[in-house]
Amino acid sequence: MAKNLSISISVLLLFFNVGFAQQRPLARENIRDTYQSQIGVRELTGRNDGVAVSKYLSYVWLKPGNPWCAAFVSWTLGQNGISNARSGGCVQLMEQGRIIYRSGKPNQIPQMGDVFFIYFAEKKRVAHTGFVDQWGETSVLTVEGNTNEAGSREGDGVYRKRRLKKQIYAVTTYIY
Repeated sequence: MAKNLSISISVLLLFFNVGFAQQRPLARENIRDTYQSQIGVRELTGRNDGVAVSKYLSYVWLKPGNPWCAAFVSWTLGQNGISNARSGGCVQLMEQGRIIYRSGKPNQIPQMGDVFFIYFAEKKRVAHTGFVDQWGETSVLTVEGNTNEAGSREGDGVYRKRRLKKQIYAVTTYIY
């Protein structure tokens, strides 16, 4: 009886592990599909407002008018069942994930759907965030909210950007 129980548990664990391994790439693809669907969203008046921006901000309990890059990331992850990443602030959002890369010292290579953070010396903290879409040798393709063509942290929409890796302070993952 104990042998049959042991075999049954082993079979269940095998199926669970195979299913879990298959879900992680699918989760990344779903996250990518969600953030890519938001490219082109623009603020209504250039004051951190508009229907989509309000949706992102309300997801993290903030009112229109607040910076929304972290809210965009949180909302996107939340749409894909990742609830442990929910903050309108970059510092708190970074702390909610598992850091896999910090200032050129990777623990692992960031992947599509991981979240990058940029440090601003004048603020003495991370103050902008977005998604890693593709990690390259010297640059990173990103999708980020509350930016613009110039890459500002106070922009007007959701854009696809190319950032130099040396701009990236940290990358976290919420996909375990």
